[in-house]
Amino acid sequence: MIHFFGNQNSKIFAVQTSKELTQQAIQKLSWLFGNQPKIESTKVEAFFIGPRAAMITPWSTNAVEITQNMGVEGIIRIEEFVPATETTSDFDPMLLQKFPLLDQTIFDVSATPEAIKDIHDIAAYNKSEGLALNQEEVAYLDILAIKLGRKLTDSEVFGFSQANSEHCRHKIFNGTFIIDGEKMPSSLFKLIKKTSKENPNEIVSAYKDNVAFVNGPASNSAM
Repeated sequence: MIHFFGNQNSKIFAVQTSKELTQQAIQKLSWLFGNQPKIESTKVEAFFIGPRAAMITPWSTNAVEITQNMGVEGIIRIEEFVPATETTSDFDPMLLQKFPLLDQTIFDVSATPEAIKDIHDIAAYNKSEGLALNQEEVAYLDILAIKLGRKLTDSEVFGFSQANSEHCRHKIFNGTFIIDGEKMPSSLFKLIKKTSKENPNEIVSAYKDNVAFVNGPASNSAM
């Protein structure tokens, strides 16, 4: 069930639950939403802009976790919706959509997952899907399929291409550069690392496990 809190003229909080909310849970959620009242209706008849049904927002994930820490049980999803008009078009349709009203179907997803596809020609699939696998990687996957005794699936080939992508592996970014026949002493990645190495300033750690830390203020609060 979806419960609505707020004011349709300013903002609506849609709360999806697996069971009915107790009065205590309603009071807690109202406080969490800035003392916004619960709307005693299963729908709100007005235009709104909000997250697409299939796009659970990071905000929702954090909000649900907060309700769990508050002792409110059965919360599945919480999203924010802002008022709009029938002609409103100033929003990103990749992430958001316009709703003619908010009802019990706003989080329904009707799309059906495509069936698993066996890839018979990895080289051709690589080219048609723009996966940017090189010849060595295609050959590796061909051999792997033989070892497994079956064709690789589209998800497996796509997943391999992402795990071995330039972004993840830095094959070019961290590769050896030869210019006019002379091997360069540093890769592009090493040149960037050199900056923080020579001028660390407040950097505690960088370029390890895709995270970085800087010195921050000390906290004396008791845990």
